[in-house]
Amino acid sequence: QTEIVVGNGAKQSVYQGILATSGPGDAVIIPAPFWPSYPEMASLVGADPVIVATTADSGYLLTPEALRRTLEDHPNSKLLVLCNPSNPTGGVYNREQLEGLAAVLREYPKVVVLADEIYERLVYEGECISFATMPGMFQRTLTVNGFSKAYAMTGLRLGYVAAPQKLAKAVTTIQSQLTSCAGSISQAAGVAALTKVSDEELENNVQIMKGKRDYVLAELEKMPGVSVAIPPSGAFYVLPDVASYFGGDDTELCLELLKKKKLALVPGSSFGAPGTVRISYATSMDELKTAMSKLAEFLDQQRS
Repeated sequence: QTEIVVGNGAKQSVYQGILATSGPGDAVIIPAPFWPSYPEMASLVGADPVIVATTADSGYLLTPEALRRTLEDHPNSKLLVLCNPSNPTGGVYNREQLEGLAAVLREYPKVVVLADEIYERLVYEGECISFATMPGMFQRTLTVNGFSKAYAMTGLRLGYVAAPQKLAKAVTTIQSQLTSCAGSISQAAGVAALTKVSDEELENNVQIMKGKRDYVLAELEKMPGVSVAIPPSGAFYVLPDVASYFGGDDTELCLELLKKKKLALVPGSSFGAPGTVRISYATSMDELKTAMSKLAEFLDQQRS
């Protein structure tokens, strides 16, 4: 009870975690590609968002080497934001990769980790391992999760942060002056989700999403000039490289696609990944088939 704070969605929990740990003069480390709210939230609390580039060949995952360089270059680092599974890439860190990051962080005991694990139940190969389970990391990790993804309860706005008592108390103090608590209706819905939705039903949903992911990847593979170096193994996004079109201007590509095909994708530049686009497959298979057909037609027209 003293280590969990329930709030109005995981987004509030993320912001309160950043506000509780960082402020003016602090650096917040954010691997790219990133959820666009992370750097904005860091800026809102007066901290300096430090963006760390990753590569497609690594699955857009932060490496221990890159983390060490960043910490050495920014001795004022206070917080590392780690989204696992990732929005927008769908990448998932395995145990060895997380242990590598933890080994570096042990040399920097003042750096706290905000582990955004909202897509934890949407993993198609392997498993999502919570960063707080790494040796020595629990006492310095705020784990954020919620109900919007696994339980499709987006509009009910119910999330939480799990953290050691000292950090949880700081988050509670902030929330008490902002929203007090999550709505009682949403909390009741959360209890129902936890007690009445079986693991079998959740797993069935995962397999359905996996089928949609596989379909999108297969369609993208047919499109010249489009590549996905490492297939995503979690969340419900694909971030293909489309830099061979429109001179690498992903925003122009998305605008033209919207105008000519009435199909909306998100430019990768919004996530710190220029030359890519984010595709969400959290929709019906019929909608996906229509969308991928429109995308293929549009790209074919650009080549002709």
